[in-house]
Amino acid sequence: MLKYLWDPANAITTGGLLFSSVSLFLALSEHLELSVVAALWAVLADHLDGVVAARTKNRDPDVAKMGKSLDGFGDIIYGAVLPAAIVIQLSHASLLALATATALLVAAAIRLSYFANFGRSSDGRFLGVPLSYDVPLLALLFLLRPLIPTEGFVGVVNICFLLLAVAHVASIRVPSPNMAMYAAISVFAVASSAALVGRSL
Repeated sequence: MLKYLWDPANAITTGGLLFSSVSLFLALSEHLELSVVAALWAVLADHLDGVVAARTKNRDPDVAKMGKSLDGFGDIIYGAVLPAAIVIQLSHASLLALATATALLVAAAIRLSYFANFGRSSDGRFLGVPLSYDVPLLALLFLLRPLIPTEGFVGVVNICFLLLAVAHVASIRVPSPNMAMYAAISVFAVASSAALVGRSL
C-alpha cells in the first residue's frame, strides 16, 4: 500500500500528516505556539496537494482514490484533533475545553462524512465552513494574545471554537478557494509562522 505514496500529491499529503504529528507532540509538550506553527504547515500541505493532484496528467484512478481517502484523514487530524488538543492544553483540561474539543471532533466527523458522500453543491460551494479555517483562526488568536487580557484569552479561544464547530455543520454556503485565496492563505501561514516562532525563541 505504500506504493501509492510515490504519487506527488499523495506524498505532499503524507508530509502534512508528518507536520500534524509534530504539532501534536508540541501541543502535548505544552509548546502551544510552536504547535500552531507546525499545524499551519499541515494546512499548507493540504492546499498544495489538491493543486498538484489537479495538475498531474494521466493520474491512476486507484492512486487518486487512495489520495482522496488519505486527504480526508489528514483533514480531520489537522482540522479538528490538533485544535482540540491545543484548546485542552491551553485550558488545562477544563470542562469547557472538553465541551469545545468534543464539539469540534463531532462536527468535523459529520462535515467530512457529508462532504465525502455529497461533495460540493451544484454551484461549486461548500456546505458548512471547511475545517481548513480552524488552524488559521487559532494562529490569528495566538498572534492577538498579547492584546487580550490573560484571564480572558482561554475563554475567547473556547468560545471561538465552539462557534466554529457550529459553523462547520451549519447551512452556510462557502465559496471554493481560488488561486488568489490559496496565495493569501499561504502568505498568512508563512508570516504567522515566522512571527510565532520568533515569539517562542
